[in-house]
Amino acid sequence: MTADLQLWPIGNCQASALLDAKGAIVWSCVPRVDGDPVFCALLDDPPPDAPPNGAWTMELVDQTGAESRYLRNTPVLSTLLTDAQGGKVEILSFCPRFERSGRMYRPVAYGRIVTPLAGSPRLRMRLAPSKNWGDPDVARTNGTNHIRYLIGPQPLRLSTDAPVGHLLEERPFRIERPHHFFLGPDEPFVGNIGREIANMRDLTCDYWRYWVRGLATPYEWQEAVIRAAITLKLCQHEETGAIVAALTTSIPEAPNSGRNWDYRYCWIRDAYYTVQALNRLGALDVLEKYLGYLRNIVDEMEEGAIQPLFAVNGETDLAEGVAERLAGYRGMGPVRIGNAAHLQTQHDVYGQIILPNIQAFADQRLLRMSGRADFEKLEAVGEIAWKNHDQPDAGLWEYRTRTAVHTYSAVMSWAACDRLSNAAAMLGLDDRAGFWAERAAKIRATIEREAWNEAAGRFGASFGGDDVDASLLQLIDMRFLSADDPRFRATFEAIEKRLRRGEHMLRYDAEDDFGLPETAFNFCTFWMIEALHIVGRENEARELFEQMLERRTESGLLSEDMDFETGELWGNFPQTYSLVGIINCAGLLSVPWSHIR
Repeated sequence: MTADLQLWPIGNCQASALLDAKGAIVWSCVPRVDGDPVFCALLDDPPPDAPPNGAWTMELVDQTGAESRYLRNTPVLSTLLTDAQGGKVEILSFCPRFERSGRMYRPVAYGRIVTPLAGSPRLRMRLAPSKNWGDPDVARTNGTNHIRYLIGPQPLRLSTDAPVGHLLEERPFRIERPHHFFLGPDEPFVGNIGREIANMRDLTCDYWRYWVRGLATPYEWQEAVIRAAITLKLCQHEETGAIVAALTTSIPEAPNSGRNWDYRYCWIRDAYYTVQALNRLGALDVLEKYLGYLRNIVDEMEEGAIQPLFAVNGETDLAEGVAERLAGYRGMGPVRIGNAAHLQTQHDVYGQIILPNIQAFADQRLLRMSGRADFEKLEAVGEIAWKNHDQPDAGLWEYRTRTAVHTYSAVMSWAACDRLSNAAAMLGLDDRAGFWAERAAKIRATIEREAWNEAAGRFGASFGGDDVDASLLQLIDMRFLSADDPRFRATFEAIEKRLRRGEHMLRYDAEDDFGLPETAFNFCTFWMIEALHIVGRENEARELFEQMLERRTESGLLSEDMDFETGELWGNFPQTYSLVGIINCAGLLSVPWSHIR
């Protein structure tokens, strides 16, 4: 079990928050996941004994313990606080999500219920939001049953049946009955707040449990898969369909490394892997929303290129800057806002746009199936893939100071043409099917000639190069090579020899813009587990998978990176890539459901 990054996400696909091990909300952005953090304590480093800036804390007087767990098959968090005298309270924290008036109710709001369980506990609450990336100077006003926080153009209102005077003065008070809190839009709370918030909690639990019931989970490791699936869904901004790579920014990939990046955006690549994993579980709602997002991206693309990442609303300008007020995670700045990778050329994105779209030409479960007009739009993307399949780019690892013709990008271009041929055949467009099949064949021939290293007897990570990276393990998943192809076996052997570090896998072993890699990339470790299964080392694959599950936080989740010596988690959290790995490996390694019949 890791000691740090013990964070618990809650959310409703519009708002989200991360709570720490004591039940404090320490990270949340409004009005969107890529917006200004109203709670930013996760990236602040106050002096010892100073109250955190940008947090919503609830603590008992003489508190001795805190223990959290999710209510079964939901992102509703229960935190039990105990004091030295045996007093105990439960805090339920959630973001409301349920159908109301014919549409999904998912406000930018946070509900909390504090219930006494034992003794005479006294609770102190401190709600200290921030603005403008760490500015604690937030004006407030209050009424009999509410407090208004004047944060930018969208003030927040805390409505409650707790004593407002005690809250304003942060004075401890006895918890002798349940108290309810609703922090949301600056508008009057209608109805009895206790009954309404309790009803929101129940309806939210019902929504998530019915959503989970529709998942096609593997027989083994169900709890891990369900928690990963719920959290992946929380990473979708449902209003637009965008899927963010993580809920945080600037948690470093390694201590004091400067590898601090803002991941609160929709990477076409990361989103592709997310919908691919959820689709394997039958979660078509996430796929459908994301395909709508992609259609808007394609409609607005400029001729000749599509950038690799976007804001959740589709905005293209993600200029990178630094939040000077925040010291960073554990004081390890900088805290970055925006991501300069949006300016990079990454040719794999064209395949990652086309591949998830192909299902919509055949899957009759979808509310909106694709047709001829959609195919023609995708052909324009395919043209860019064809044009750039042998051109240099920054690659999927987003090198900032060098380019090459990366094998992974070329294979994704091949996949774009290959799948367009499949879609044309589904539509009965035989001439277009042949056209794209011919292009796919030409790209394949180029890859097999230029990426194959004859001297080493394996594929290289770049055309004409001797390098390897973990992305070559995806040649099977993209159906470029078959599992019994000796070229894959030879390539995997070289990757394992150079990149494996015990139970972990590096992305690459060469120096990049920041020096040699210091941590393993969790998604690549899951790729290694898949490869071990493919080459017949089943017991080893299962053992490594179990070890990765043991590295999860108490919330059942993973960040982006892991120290391959200590097992400590690093990088942004929760990382969609890593959760995808849990789902994919569980499905691959699990015994079938017929095992119990």
